[in-house]
Amino acid sequence: MKLPVSTEWVLHCATTLAQLDPGATASTAQLAQYYDLPAAYLAKQLQALVRAGLLAATTGPRGGFRLARPASEITLLQIVEAVAGTSSPYECREIRQQGRGALPPEECRRTCVLAEKMAEAHEAWRRSLAGVTLADILDSLPPSAPPRTRLRLAGTT
Repeated sequence: MKLPVSTEWVLHCATTLAQLDPGATASTAQLAQYYDLPAAYLAKQLQALVRAGLLAATTGPRGGFRLARPASEITLLQIVEAVAGTSSPYECREIRQQGRGALPPEECRRTCVLAEKMAEAHEAWRRSLAGVTLADILDSLPPSAPPRTRLRLAGTT
């Protein structure tokens, strides 16, 4: 499975925002500089998280992004699906019914076993990501990470 590169960006940005003090925000420019990312493209990805209800955005000179809900209520799956969508990466086109090796229709009444296995794998992946929240990620960071992140993020413009 290949996800858009922006998936990594929003996962890291959401984790960074989760490390901020309550009520604090970070601008697109700050996050882009912090991770050396293109600000215009990052802004579009962060807006996808706003539309999904994961981030809140404020405007003005002190505007920026913050988590829209507690970190314990935001899963990695929600973040990934906000930018990559919810559809399965595998699409069965029933090639078992084509070409010289085509099976007769009566042998294709049941869903293709390969399609079933791919769907099972996709659901296992989704369950795994749905079971991890930003709070879980923060709990796995060294205690020095959030203060370091806040300090370094504040040093960006």
